[in-house]
Amino acid sequence: MTPGGTTVLAALRQTVSPGTQITFATGPGDLKGADAVIVVIGEEPYAEQKGDRADLNLPAGDLALVAAAKATGAPVVTLLFSGRPLILNSALADSDAFIAAWLPGTEGLGVTDVLFGDFKFTGRLPRAWPRSNAHVVTGDAAEVPLFPYGFGLE
Repeated sequence: MTPGGTTVLAALRQTVSPGTQITFATGPGDLKGADAVIVVIGEEPYAEQKGDRADLNLPAGDLALVAAAKATGAPVVTLLFSGRPLILNSALADSDAFIAAWLPGTEGLGVTDVLFGDFKFTGRLPRAWPRSNAHVVTGDAAEVPLFPYGFGLE
């Protein structure tokens, strides 16, 4: 976090009512008994070649965390922070709500503003969101994207 910024966790704590308990868990074993689970996954910030990689699948640990959240039976909201579309695999199906937050910088309150309804979600995809890593690598035009160009909300 950049000095003066707000993490998503700090933003959540600032946004919810004083009587709401927020528990920060670093792994799936700590999720039991939750009324709702917000899972934050994605990429570390990068610039130019430092972000280059041939495999755009979500890491296995991210997929396992979302699956563990689903196994609790509580509603699951997944926040994906990335600088590009990533291959979601089971994370999308294991989530009751899925938010592509991109790499928003240092202000987590921008995420909670829309998450809790203070502002509407907006945005449309400037390109199709691929369904598989093979589609990204080979550019197979026959593969139907997970979300088409222009998908989103106005």
